Amino acid sequence: MNPALLADVVAAVHLAIVVFVLAVPFAALAGGLLRWRWVRSPLLRLAHLGIMLYIALNALRNELCFLTHIEFDLRREAGQQGAEGSFVGQVLHDILFVDVDQALLNGIYLGFFALVVLTLVLVPPRRRGADA
Repeated sequence: MNPALLADVVAAVHLAIVVFVLAVPFAALAGGLLRWRWVRSPLLRLAHLGIMLYIALNALRNELCFLTHIEFDLRREAGQQGAEGSFVGQVLHDILFVDVDQALLNGIYLGFFALVVLTLVLVPPRRRGADA
């Protein structure tokens, strides 16, 4: 398969994960107030926590996400740099990668991880076998 197209697919998956990561804490808080049962799903909340734990550990190590490395490697293999490539690839790149100091981003990632932990306390997942 074309490495440039694969890079676009990786960027699309990466963006979908970012949207998931950003949406779940706010959905959990709203769902806790509105009694949405699905926001207390242990699978949803633990998957989210796992992703955020990976992000927080990367922030502490000052390391980029493995999806970033894969996308950049594929773009390099395709003879592209940065946002070069298809229109879709350029749009995805512009959404995913902002021109901000990495230390600031790492602080934001760690703060967001704290928010995720707080939502687990405020709106805990259901215990296994619980109906409510």
